[in-house]
Amino acid sequence: MATDLEDQDWLDMENVEQALFTRLLLPEPGNHLIHMTSTGIQNLSAERDAGEKHILRYLFACFRRAKEEITKVPENLLPFAVRCRNLTVSNTHTLFLTPEIYVNQNVYEQLVDLMLESLRGAHFEEVTEFLEEVIKSLTMDEEVRTFAEVMVPVFDILSGRIRELHLCQILLYSYLDILLYFTKQKDIAKVFVEYIQPKDPANGQLYQKTLLGTILNISCLLRTPGVVESHGYFLNPSRSSPQEIKVQESNIHQFMAEFHEKIHQMLKNLLQLSPQTKHKILAWLGNCLHANAGRTKIWANQMPEIFFQMYASDAFFLNLGAALLRLCQPFCKPRSHRLLTFDPTYCAVKELNEEEQRVKNVHMKGLERETCLIPAVTEQEPTFADSYNLVTENLVLTQSALHLGFHRLHDQMIKLNQSLHRLQVAWREAQQSSSPSADNLREQFERLMTVYLSTKAAMTEPQMLKNCLNLQVSMAVLLVQLAIGNQGTELMALTFPLPEVKKSALAYVPEFFADNLGDFFIFLRRFADDLLEPSADSLEHVLHFVTIFTGDVDRMKNPHLRAKLAEVLEAVMPHLDQAQAPLVSSVFHRKRVFCSYQQAAYLAEALIKVFVDIEF
Repeated sequence: MATDLEDQDWLDMENVEQALFTRLLLPEPGNHLIHMTSTGIQNLSAERDAGEKHILRYLFACFRRAKEEITKVPENLLPFAVRCRNLTVSNTHTLFLTPEIYVNQNVYEQLVDLMLESLRGAHFEEVTEFLEEVIKSLTMDEEVRTFAEVMVPVFDILSGRIRELHLCQILLYSYLDILLYFTKQKDIAKVFVEYIQPKDPANGQLYQKTLLGTILNISCLLRTPGVVESHGYFLNPSRSSPQEIKVQESNIHQFMAEFHEKIHQMLKNLLQLSPQTKHKILAWLGNCLHANAGRTKIWANQMPEIFFQMYASDAFFLNLGAALLRLCQPFCKPRSHRLLTFDPTYCAVKELNEEEQRVKNVHMKGLERETCLIPAVTEQEPTFADSYNLVTENLVLTQSALHLGFHRLHDQMIKLNQSLHRLQVAWREAQQSSSPSADNLREQFERLMTVYLSTKAAMTEPQMLKNCLNLQVSMAVLLVQLAIGNQGTELMALTFPLPEVKKSALAYVPEFFADNLGDFFIFLRRFADDLLEPSADSLEHVLHFVTIFTGDVDRMKNPHLRAKLAEVLEAVMPHLDQAQAPLVSSVFHRKRVFCSYQQAAYLAEALIKVFVDIEF
């Protein structure tokens, strides 16, 4: 550079571009600093900035300085300041297109680190402003390298780093903030939705290995089932007081609420950004749920070794369900007109090709093979919509995710409870008889208690439960409206005896919709009963649902599912057990709802009918 300039020892606009490029190629720029002033006082920050080894960090700092100069320089110097700013963008463009010419520079790592630093330093918006200009430049020139080829190594780095993080690590949420920006930026989001597609869409376990799946797999549940040693939560529970356990659970719930909100926002960004990203993320969700449908099979629970090789984890589906529940909240209100736009014929659509999926907005597969609440009449051909709305698709995806996730974990909780009780009895007996097996039993009890407390914490996050309650109450309203033949978007008044309905839409509603509802209220009664009392005003809708479906084989054929609704009734009833609820006020509102229920006679009749159906 010096030889090119001959006797000139200053920079001007003629040579600044060459000077910047040459400086970027220096392996140790700090060894080539020139002090422009004769003062003996060292300017350490200036030396640090000028000698910055990481090229991307240096270019961004130049961008910030040039941007600041633009606001300060006289008008005659403005073009020079703008040119300097543009040079930082063009050199960053070159850096991403041909990173191999810069020695010992991992530009992709530098991008992730720059974004992390900007989040900590509260100048994230400046970094994104810089990136927007670089992205615009990169997408206009894809001859050397496509924009996807630039972004994939960045996603690889994020995937590797996030995989090592835990739910309660603050750093995790900074990475999620980076991904929130990526899912809002139209060019990056396009690459993201392609990047997360698994190589084999039919392999359920592969979804967990994608970048989105890696995030969904983070939880306070055991990463490796049965392996407590490396687990970070509820270790040695017998040495912790109930208060300490409660504090730890509350801490986990705070992180979970934020975690689920971030995932929800990522999904929402992709759904709203463009038709392309919407289609791709819905296809990912639909294919994922279809590929993991075997999670509900009885054999899957009896062969855990094969189960974990074939399907995504419990944590994955619990988090996915929680995020989808948040997407459903805008229409999960009992009197929502949007709720009644749900079209159950969606569940009868046979498998479509990708273009048909995009046009019709049907991304779930295999639902036409599900057992529905009632069999379709032979000549009953559904009238399919040309295109289904997002309310319909969201509800179906969410119910499917709950069926694959929450349902299985609820079963595990019951089994854990039973095993803990048996172990506790055996341990006490061994202690009383001074048996040498007492220590071994105590250790088994400790390990199992860690699993139980972790599972309970994962399943009882208050906001997730409240969202699920809103969904299930809304589902009770929706199914009741379908049961009385409502095909519009205005609520019909419920009157008894019920009208006869021909060609009922219930013939297209999968049984797992009602099963999820029953499962959830039974779970609340066992493990989170305190949520029912504040929500007592919603319980009348559940009572209507139980009254209509429990005793009516023409609206719900499966007698065992109808018997489950009788359990739902028991679950939501006020239990005046003084040992568990010493304050009568803890069931006051539920008691009021039950005592004032106007269809009590029909409810009693329904309970007798289901008993007769099962027993005789």
